[in-house]
Amino acid sequence: MRENRVKTIWKKGGIVLAGSVNLDSPYLAELIAQVGFDSIIVDMQHAPLDYKGMLANLQAISTTPAIPIVRVPWNHPPLIMQVLDAGAYGVICPMVNSRADCQAFVDACYYAPKGMRSWGPIRGTLYGGPDYFEQANDTILPMIQIETIQAIERIDEILSVPGLGGIYFGPGDMSITLGLHPQKSYENPKLLNAVETAMKACRKHGVLAGIMTPNAEFAKQAIAWGAQLVTPGSDIGWIRAGSAKALADFRAFVPAS
Repeated sequence: MRENRVKTIWKKGGIVLAGSVNLDSPYLAELIAQVGFDSIIVDMQHAPLDYKGMLANLQAISTTPAIPIVRVPWNHPPLIMQVLDAGAYGVICPMVNSRADCQAFVDACYYAPKGMRSWGPIRGTLYGGPDYFEQANDTILPMIQIETIQAIERIDEILSVPGLGGIYFGPGDMSITLGLHPQKSYENPKLLNAVETAMKACRKHGVLAGIMTPNAEFAKQAIAWGAQLVTPGSDIGWIRAGSAKALADFRAFVPAS
């Protein structure tokens, strides 16, 4: 089965740089994956992206060495199994706030006796290889989002679920549950304390510490606390920022009508 380089980099103590794609554009997904990211996260939670769009993006990403991870909209076992069958090598599940939530998600990611995943990897065997069944349980990376104060309060019991591969910390929703603004609190001590708690708990429990990062400085601090997967941004953000800069450069000598 094709190697999951995210797990390899993590277990060697390295840092995984994961880009994120939100749009229903296989060409754009392929273009971004060609840049050289270790992994690409295909976002079905906060994006105009359905199953067919997700599948097409996975096919585009597979033209590159980038490892495909899918963030599903919710802790829904049928969809979790579908994205794995489509060839995702990792799944990110949002809003996991208890050990029971985490256990239900992890169970959906593994074949018996480790879990309850149903057999039918329609594309998993094409991307992964003919020995998919024999190797899938050791290759797939189940990740949960820690993004509420309730999850932080239960962090040890959540991360102790057998088979959990890692977390993907969500600073926006965490800020909201802390009574803060989701886009203006990246330097707030309350949020930073939650990040530090989560990153250190991951090291304690031997799971991958991942985090959504709004900027490089935030990422550097998270890495100092133990983060080993960070996102430098997403297709929507890069397009918007690049368009705004191009317009500003030209507005300097072409006044608005």
